[in-house]
Order: sequence, then structure tokens, then C-alpha cells
Amino acid sequence: MALCGLGFSPSLESVEFWTVQCSSLGKAVALSDSEMKDNDPLSVPVEEDSMHVMRFKRSDFKTLDRVSVGLGGRADEVVYEAIVKDSSCPLYNTKVVLRRLNSVQAQRRGRRAIEVLKKLLRRRVMYHSYSMQVHGYVSTPTSDGHGSFTLVHGYHDSFSLRHWLQQSDWLPTLEATLALDEECVRRVGDDTVGGPAVSRQSRLIRILLRDLLIGVNYLHSHGLAHTELRLENVHISPVDRHIKVGILGNAADFYKDGSSSSSLDNNMDRRLMMIAFDMRCVGFMMAKMVLRELMDPVIFMKFKSFLTKGNDPACLREFLLQILNKNSSSGNAGLQILDRNWGAGWNLLSLLLASKPSKRISCVDALRHPFLCGPRWRVVPSMDIIRWGLGSTAVRITEEYIYGQPQRSRLAHFIELIEMLNPHSKPKNWLKFLPGKWRLLYCTGRHIGLTLRQPPVRVLVGDVHLTVSRASTSNTSLSFTSDVCFSVMIGNDWPHDKSGVNGYLQVNSLFKLLAGRRLYLKEDKTSDRDRFSLSQSNPQDSLLKKLSGKKWKKAIPFKEFPSSLPAPKLVSGDIEVTMSLGDPLNQNVDMARNVVQEVRTQVPPEIFDLSKLVCGTYVDSRLLVLHGVNGSALLFTRSCVYEDD
Repeated sequence: MALCGLGFSPSLESVEFWTVQCSSLGKAVALSDSEMKDNDPLSVPVEEDSMHVMRFKRSDFKTLDRVSVGLGGRADEVVYEAIVKDSSCPLYNTKVVLRRLNSVQAQRRGRRAIEVLKKLLRRRVMYHSYSMQVHGYVSTPTSDGHGSFTLVHGYHDSFSLRHWLQQSDWLPTLEATLALDEECVRRVGDDTVGGPAVSRQSRLIRILLRDLLIGVNYLHSHGLAHTELRLENVHISPVDRHIKVGILGNAADFYKDGSSSSSLDNNMDRRLMMIAFDMRCVGFMMAKMVLRELMDPVIFMKFKSFLTKGNDPACLREFLLQILNKNSSSGNAGLQILDRNWGAGWNLLSLLLASKPSKRISCVDALRHPFLCGPRWRVVPSMDIIRWGLGSTAVRITEEYIYGQPQRSRLAHFIELIEMLNPHSKPKNWLKFLPGKWRLLYCTGRHIGLTLRQPPVRVLVGDVHLTVSRASTSNTSLSFTSDVCFSVMIGNDWPHDKSGVNGYLQVNSLFKLLAGRRLYLKEDKTSDRDRFSLSQSNPQDSLLKKLSGKKWKKAIPFKEFPSSLPAPKLVSGDIEVTMSLGDPLNQNVDMARNVVQEVRTQVPPEIFDLSKLVCGTYVDSRLLVLHGVNGSALLFTRSCVYEDD
């Protein structure tokens, strides 16, 4: 925050007491009231409504010799504190904030704040709870014949939200300031206080976000957009424990003057765009509140650049994991908060930051989102949130890496579930979502590592990517390229030293996308093989039993296990395999042959031989499931590699 230096005299009547010492401030310009009204389309005749807006004189205030840290001013503003000393004033002996507005733009904001006040006072309680209360103004002529304008607004004796988050002990201090008790946490559906730091931080963020959304929805319901929602413009009042969304000097009307039928559509588009802009700002605020690393301007610039490049916010987790896990001073508390409750936090963040304004969530829907609703509240999730939760849980299981039988069974179960809920079954939809770079997370087929074998060469396989590009927009041909990064470890100390000679394997093939169906074969339960088998029951029977329960009965679109489901069919052409090895292994043909064989042993066969991919069973902006000819499923997530400029 850039606070301007202030110099003033104890007497407000004797001299001009505002002396600006901020080096970044340009030449101040002031207009008289009459000139402002003539030149400013947003000017408002404040004298006409003296019931809500008071016109003060300089002699009505006793200035103080301090300015609170939480009161941030722009370069064209001077902010200080004062006490009303006029005994006839309703605010007698009350501490207020005087904000002198020097430039033409600043004075426009001040007059606009008074104009907005008249619209919002129809619901006075909501206004006092969620807006920084504007008491009035001081307008006096200066020696050069122009006028100065000073806004008089409420004093909340607190930091802005940015200043709170920058404190080293912000969590316990803010909890104490808000006086959190069981009654307060019930407002977000919780019934406990205290607990681990991650739970306390999650609870506090939900309280602040809900309060912020209620305040923003209050503005939207009165036909206004805030347009300046930032952490430094939002204050927390310890008196009523509410978030104040600012002075509203830049609040914009949804609807322009005039109500002709020809302008109705334009007004509606203007309203939707303004609401979407505010919700995007709320998304940025939520990201900084949860992920404190984004308070760093450099990291936040990477975060914002990811979105401005047109990337889908649904892939934010894949992108941020690469940045936040490096040199993170605050640990992974923010990631844990967003991962909780089936990844509900990532879902809400993606909806707030959606690339298309029409896809962004509204305040009312955000308040009903599972991330902002505690365990005491019953929330009926939408089908999109169910799909998101299933996919997020599957991704989290794959990150455990230790694939025992319980993990493998759970992963297969979740993959089957998301395949049942595939929202895009037609080839034309797959042509929209499939192109891009995907990272392999898991394969339900066999897993062969290095621990219990003695291969001729030790190969450590790294990331495996599948890149899909559309050959032409006029047909359904797709180009598939699988890239396998690996390292050849030389020597007997490979269990401790994983460094080695780097290499990569690339496989290319052309595919055609056709309409098809995936068949579910039902085996005869009375066959001798099943009658005397000691193995577990058919996975499809187990899945059907779970789908028929109360938990999934309303989510699954059919009552019994289907015999087939629509699935785009992949028809491949010829494949081309290339491999690159570093020195000195690239000079040894036998070594290269052994490396190829070892890579082929460890990676799924569908990655080495793309012609074994036969169909796709699930795709959205974040996840992809493909099936091989042997029935195994390959789970991918869309890759968002950060490239440092």
C-alpha cells in the first residue's frame, strides 16, 4: 500500500492543511462544484437529499495525528482520520475517515459513491453490514477559484483483507478479531471450532467468502456491479464482524438510461458481462486467500498468464502443482483445502474463473456450492459436481503411487463410475475436447517395475504424454503422438543414485474417429467356472450393487447395468517409432535395443503400440479415459506445463 505523507495544522479553519508528499502523485487538479456538475455526467446534486448525505464543514472535524495502516489511498487521494466535534451533528464524537480527492477522476468516484448510496439505502441494514458507510462530504472553494471535494466515510479500525493475509500470525489474530464461536461457524454449516491449522484456515476462508459473496450479491440485486473487487479494497470490521466491500466509487449500473425494446438485449448482455467480471475478481480473491503463495506478484503473474492464454481453469491444479511445490514457505495447506471434499474447492475456483463469462457461477449458486457449505448442511450436488468429485478422487489415488490391491480396486471402480457418467458420447464432441496434451496417470493393466527383476539395463520411466492434434477441420482424422521420457541408470548404485543418461521414445500414428458402442458382456453365473471359483465376484456385479444403493441411485441415469454404452471408436493407421539416447549410449546398438525392450516392458502396451487403442469412454476439459484392445483403461489428465520465459 502506498500511503501519502500528510502535513496539517491543528486548526482546520486557518489554513489549507492537506500537503501531499507522495512522489508518485502527478499534478493535482480540482474543479468547483458548478464546473464538476457541468463536466461530469456522474455528478449528483448531493444537496437535494440531506436525509442520507450530510454536507460538512472543515470546522466540524478534529484531525488526528495518525493514519491506520489498513486505510489505503490511491495516488490521487489523501487519507486521514478525524473526530466529529460538532455537537449538533448526529455523528458527534465519532471517529470518521476523511478522504480528499484531488484529481478529476477521484472526484468523480466520490460523487458516484454518494449517488450509489441513495440506491442502496432502501435496505439500510444490508448497506451498513456489507458496505463502507458514506456519511457525507466536504466541498470548499480554494484560492484559485476551483473547488475541493472530500468524502467522509466510516472508520472500521481494521486492516484491509490484503494486510490481514500478509501478517505472519494472520490466522489466530483474525480468528480473535472475528470472535469465532460455535454460533459463528454454524453460518457455514460447521459445528466445531479449533482443530488442525488446515481445518481452521478452511473454516475461516469459507466464512469470509460467504460474507463477501453476500455483499456482492447485495450490489447485484440492486442493479450495480462493483468493478473493483480486490483484497486491498475489502475491509473486515471487528464491530459487526462483516466484510465491507468498499466505498463503491466505481460501481457501475447494469442498465443504461432508457427502456426501449431495442435496448433490452444490450442491457441484458451488459448485466451478464458486469456480473461475470465481478465473479472473476472474486475468483482471484479466493485464490489468494487459499493459496497464500499467490500473494507474491511474480507467482500471481504466472497464475494470471495461464488464464489469459486461454487455458481451461479446470486444469489449474495440474498447473499450480508445478509452481507451488517449489520453495513454498507456507507448505501445502492451500492445496489440502482445495482437495478436500472431493476437490470441491478446485471446482468452485474453476467456475469463478471460467474462460467464457456466460459459464461463470453467480453469487447465489456459489453460496450453495459444496465448498462453502459445511458438513451440517445437506447439499444436493449437480451431475457436473459428481463427475468432478469422482475424477478428483481418482487423481488423488494415483498420486499415492503405491498401488496395492485396495488402491487398484478403488481406481478401477472410480474409472467405471465416471465412464457411466460420460457427458460426451458423440464423436463430434470428442473432436472438441480431445486435441491437446495429456499426461498418463494410471493404467488398469499390468504394472512391471524394477524391484523384483534383473533386466539387462536399468531404465527409470518418467512422464508419459499423449499429444492429440487434429489433422484437418474438414474431417475426423486425428494425429496421436505418445512421448515417453526415461533415464538409463548405469552402475550398481541405482537404488540410491537415480541419475543417468536421458532419453525419450516417441510413437506417431493417425486415427479416425467413428461412432461406436462399448459392449458389457454378461457371464453366466451358473457356469462351472464361477461355481467352483474362489476368486472375487464379477466387478460389474459389484459395481451394479453399488449403483443401486441410495448414494448413487439418483445420480446414475439408468436403473440397471446396460449391455452397451456409446463410445467413439478409434481406427488407427500405421505407426512410427523413434528413440533418442544421450552420449555415450547412442553409439551402442545392442544397448539401444535393450533400452527399447525395457521401456516397452514398463509402459502400457497401448502407449508403445498406439494401434492397440480401440475406443474412448470418457472425456471432458480435464480428464480422458481410453481403452485398449485387451480391455485395460488408461486414465489421462490434461497437461499444463509451465514454460518459464
